[in-house]
Amino acid sequence: MLAVERVPSPNFGKRAEGKPIDMLILHYTGMGSAERALKWLCDPQSSVSSHYLVFEDGLVAQLVEESDRAWHAGKSFWAGETDTNSRSVGIEIANPGHQYGYRPFPDIQIAAVIELCADILRRHSIPPERVLAHSDVAPRRKEDPGELFPWQRLHEAGIGHLVKPEPIVEGGGLAEGDCSEAVASLKQRFRHYGYGLAEGSDFDAETAAVTRAFQRHFRPERVDGVADASTVATLARLIAALSPKP
Repeated sequence: MLAVERVPSPNFGKRAEGKPIDMLILHYTGMGSAERALKWLCDPQSSVSSHYLVFEDGLVAQLVEESDRAWHAGKSFWAGETDTNSRSVGIEIANPGHQYGYRPFPDIQIAAVIELCADILRRHSIPPERVLAHSDVAPRRKEDPGELFPWQRLHEAGIGHLVKPEPIVEGGGLAEGDCSEAVASLKQRFRHYGYGLAEGSDFDAETAAVTRAFQRHFRPERVDGVADASTVATLARLIAALSPKP
């Protein structure tokens, strides 16, 4: 049984009425230590928080009640929703992140994340495809939890939506500066999956950011913002594997 220590943060509010809890968003702390991150998440001047913080040794702190709206996702978007905080539970996972020495997540920490996620999913009707990275919902601002996060382990435990990525083949692909019907089709498929992306046939900075976010989550072997054959085929597989809408 997962032991959870309550460390209340003052940084929360009411969830918007009429919006179910149907998203789970995973973050890394991106700070030099978990202790600094905990202090920041509980500092009224920071205006940020999360529902949970998972330390590298597997300890879990609950900062905000799940019934309340924690301030973890910031300006974000998924599948038409701009107030993702009202619909989600947020988990911060202690890791220095790309700025302070990004490193693999310890096994004991990931075991605790899996147990915590499974517990949350038992309480809320969250579809697998709405277990997301912070970078998925805010691709131009965020990189977390990053390409080292073991989404495959979570999926093997019944958490999240994943398919086997198409192998990488060198050469080709759509990249920033391209403009074609193939780009328009790619952007439409990203939008279909849930990413916030404007219509159009130009592969702009926004499209590159979404492509990198997608790669970090679903094809982490190479994160370069180029929509190569592997990226495009993996996206197609994910869409095909989505549960039918009721």
